[in-house]
Amino acid sequence: MCRTGQSSDRPEGEDTASTDAAFSALLEDSAEELYDSAPCGYLSTLMDGTIAKINTTLLTWLGRDREEVVGRMRFTDLLTVGGKIYHDTHFAPLLSMQGSINGIALDIKKAEGGRLPVLVSSLTKTDSDGRPMLIRTTVFDASDRRSYEKELLRERKAAEEARRQAEEDRERLQEALAVLQQSLLPAALPPVPGMEAASHYHTASPDRLGGDFYDLFPLDGERWAFFLGDVCGKGPQAAAVTSLTRYTLRAAALHDPDPVAALTTLNTVLHERYASGDPRYCTAIFGILEPHGDTVTVELASGGHPPALVLRQDGRADYLPTPGGLLVGILPTARFTPARTTLAAGETLLLYTDGLTEARIGEKRELFGDEALRDFAAGLPHSGPQQVVTALTGLLNGFGDGLDDDTALLAIGVPAGRPDTASDTLT
Repeated sequence: MCRTGQSSDRPEGEDTASTDAAFSALLEDSAEELYDSAPCGYLSTLMDGTIAKINTTLLTWLGRDREEVVGRMRFTDLLTVGGKIYHDTHFAPLLSMQGSINGIALDIKKAEGGRLPVLVSSLTKTDSDGRPMLIRTTVFDASDRRSYEKELLRERKAAEEARRQAEEDRERLQEALAVLQQSLLPAALPPVPGMEAASHYHTASPDRLGGDFYDLFPLDGERWAFFLGDVCGKGPQAAAVTSLTRYTLRAAALHDPDPVAALTTLNTVLHERYASGDPRYCTAIFGILEPHGDTVTVELASGGHPPALVLRQDGRADYLPTPGGLLVGILPTARFTPARTTLAAGETLLLYTDGLTEARIGEKRELFGDEALRDFAAGLPHSGPQQVVTALTGLLNGFGDGLDDDTALLAIGVPAGRPDTASDTLT
C-alpha cells in the first residue's frame, strides 16, 4: 500500500533527468520552427495582398509548394469566388478601418480543386509612424465546425419541416372538426311566423369537438319545437351522443310534442344505449312555441339544464325556474320539471349552456355566475333576439382565456310593437 509522503518506485534522479530533457527540447525548438509547424496556418502579406511568408501547415492544407505561393500569389487567390467577393466588400474595408478582424468564416481552394472551410483572423502591422507595413493572418481549419454547423442546420430544417407538417395536420384536423361541429347544428334557423330567433355557437378550442347543441323546427302549421343542451364530455364520443340526442328529440317531438314526454324518451334512449358501457348523459331544455294572437305561449321542460332567462319589455330579466329536473340518461327513469310562460311583443326567451355562466373573470378567476348574467341581460335594450345574441357574443369574446368551455345560445322572441301581455306559471 502506498502511503502519503512516501516516494514512488521510480528513482528521483530519473524524474529529474526527464524534466531536464523536456526543457532542453523546448529551448532547441526555435520560434521559426514553432511558426512553420504550428497547428494552424500562418501567412504574412504585403499591403497589396501579395503573400510574403506562409507556414508549412497552411501549405500542406493547400497542397502547394512554397515556391509557387510566396511572391507569386495574393491572399485572395487562395479564396473561392464567394470568398473573394466577401473579402473585397467586407473583410478588407473592415481591416483597413479597424486594423484587425477576427473569426471570419471563409473557404480556401486546394490545389486539387477541393475547398477547405476555415476561420480567418488578420492584424495589420504598422511602423513607428503608424503606417501599415504588412498583414499577418492566422487560418484555423474549420472542417469539424462546419460539419457540426451543417448537421445543426439539417436538424433545424428537419425540425422546421416537422413543425410545418404538424401545423398543416392541425389545420386539417381543425377544419374537419369544424365541419363535424357544424353538422351537429342547424345550418340556419328557420323563419318562424310572427316571431324572431337567433343563435350563436362559441367554440372554446378549435382542437376540441364540443357537445353543445340546439335546434328549432316546425311541428305542424301552428306550433314549433326547440331545444338546447350540453352533452357530457368532448371529442368524437360526445359528438356521437349529440347526434343521437338531436335526432331522438326531433323524432320524439313528432310522436308526442309534450316537453316532459320528449325528454323522457331521450332519457330512455341514452340510458339503454350507454348504461352497459361508458355512461353518457346530457342536460337539455325542450320546449314548444304556440302563437295566440299577439302573444306566444312557451311550454318547456328541463333535464338538469340551467334555467331559461326571460327578458321582458319593461326591462326585467327573470329566470324561468325548472327545479328538480334530473340529468338526461343517467338513470333508467327520471323526473323532468315542466314550466310555462307567455311572451308578449318585445320580449325574448334566452337559452344558453353553462359555458357562459361558468366562465372565469377577474384577477381571482371567479365564476361569472347566474346573477351576473341576469344583470347583464337586464341592462340590454331588449330590441330583439338578434341584438341579445350579438351582445352576449361580445360578452363571450371579452372573457378571453377565462372561457374554457363551448357555449351555445338560442334566443326566441316576439317582435316589438305588439300589446304587452306576459305571465309566468310553473306547473
